[in-house]
This record gives sequence, C-alpha cells and structure tokens, in this order.
Amino acid sequence: MSGRVASHPRAGDAALVVAAICFGGTFLIVQDAVRTVEPIPFLAVRFLLGAAALAPLARRRPSSPGEVRDGVLAGTALVIGYVLQTVGLQYTGSATSAFITYLLVVFVPILALVLLRRRPHPAALVGIAIAVVGLVLLTDPGGSRVTSGLGRGELLTLGCAVAFAAHVVILGETAHRHDPIRLATVQVAVVGGACAIPGLWLGGYAFPVPALAAAVATALVATALAFVLQVTGQRTVPPARAALLLLLEPVFAAIVATLGGDPLRASQLGGAALILVAVTVSEALPSVLERRDRCVSTVT
Repeated sequence: MSGRVASHPRAGDAALVVAAICFGGTFLIVQDAVRTVEPIPFLAVRFLLGAAALAPLARRRPSSPGEVRDGVLAGTALVIGYVLQTVGLQYTGSATSAFITYLLVVFVPILALVLLRRRPHPAALVGIAIAVVGLVLLTDPGGSRVTSGLGRGELLTLGCAVAFAAHVVILGETAHRHDPIRLATVQVAVVGGACAIPGLWLGGYAFPVPALAAAVATALVATALAFVLQVTGQRTVPPARAALLLLLEPVFAAIVATLGGDPLRASQLGGAALILVAVTVSEALPSVLERRDRCVSTVT
C-alpha cells in the first residue's frame, strides 16, 4: 500500500480533530486514575489493552513493507515522550508541564525542516505563533507556583515535547505507506510493551476497580481509536498543520474540566479562543492565498 490516499480534501483534518477530542476528552479520567495508581503501570495497561483491541482488526488488514520498522520508530518516540513527561512532573508543576509539552507545535516544523528539508506553509507558521500565545494563556505556566527558569523538570519536559514532535514528523513521513490500523497497532503495542516490565517495580498492577475501568476506557477511546485517527489524518495532512489540529487536545480537555465543575478563568478562555483562531487561520489562509495568487496571475 503506497501513495497518498484519495479522499475528501478535509477528511484528514477531520480525523485529527476527532483524535484531539478523544485525547482531550479523557483527560479527567486519566487525571483521576493516576491519583490511585502509578503512571507507568497505568500506561502499560492502557496501551496493551489498546493493542489487544486493535489486533483482531489489524490481522484482517493488508500488510505493507516496513510497517513494523515504522511502527516501532513511532512507538519509541511515544515511549520517550511519555516517560520524560512522567518523570518531569516530579520536578515541575502540571501547568508548566502542559505548556512545555504542547510546545511540540513549535518543534514539529523545526524537525521537519532540519530532518526532511520540508518548509512549513506560511499559514502554519502564522497559526503556530498565535497558538503559542494561546497556550500561555490557557495553561498559565507561570501560575503553577514552581521555581521559574529551566530546571530539571522543565528540561525533561522539553525533551518530552521534542519526542512527541518527532512522533508527529515520523507519522507525517510514513503513515501514507501503511494501513492505519496496522501501523497504530504496532506503535501502541510498543508503548505498552516498553512500560509493562518497569511497571512491576514502579507501582505494580493491583489496580482498584475505578482505575481499571479508566484504563479500559482510555485504551479504547484515547489509545486505539485516537491513534488510528491520528495515523489516518497524517496520511494526507502535513506535520505542521497536523500539530496545530492536535493542539485542540488541551482545548477539549479544558472544556471537559469546565463541564466537570472546574470552570476556566477569563484568560484561559481567551487562550482557548486563540488556539481555535490559530487552527482556523492554518486551515483558511492557504485557500485565501491561493485565490489571491490565481487572481494576480490572471490579471498579469
């Protein structure tokens, strides 16, 4: 299976938006679960269950050359990101961690340019600039009551952001070559497998029923479904724009938190609105610029 898939021009964008909803919509479930179980065992159960849910579907799909290699590469980037984020949270506040993690939107075009020599569309760069301002307001990293500056936690989380950005770039380069369910299954299994043995020593697997239920829910929605959708979307959507669409995750997480009784402050609402503006700009501006260029070429 090779080449870009033929589909509706916005199908990839829609898949990434739904993936962001899946990731952000389960934020409170994960947050509540890791209060009673350790993060690494929770990740192991979540991702292994996700892989188990996808495996029967993957076996029925056509294989392609290099899918295991590309899936392992993408999964390794995810493992590094999750581990660095988890360890970093021991040394920095959750707001600071969230802000630095979502700076992946900045690192994606940088990595794509350095590694693949691909220049992002100007609209994506405009959207990224607006999104970073929105991130500052939405996550309020300065309000987490931790020491300012780049300490151990901040540096670890910065590495997490680079790893997650690398994951987006890897999928942008490889997703169109493979069946999305099979590729998602490999990378999800890699994360679960990498966390499984360390999880024995980092908390174990004696989960209370609510935490086990949370692991099942996130395995199905925020892992199996979400990563299939991300792979599907990145078959056609360039990495820089994909990162912007995935940046809707913290917006949806904030909406869920509000519905759960933790309303956003006015500044956070402004930040969420700016991120939505950034996504809109990245989606609409290319069409505007193309129409302008066509008009100019027609006149000349």
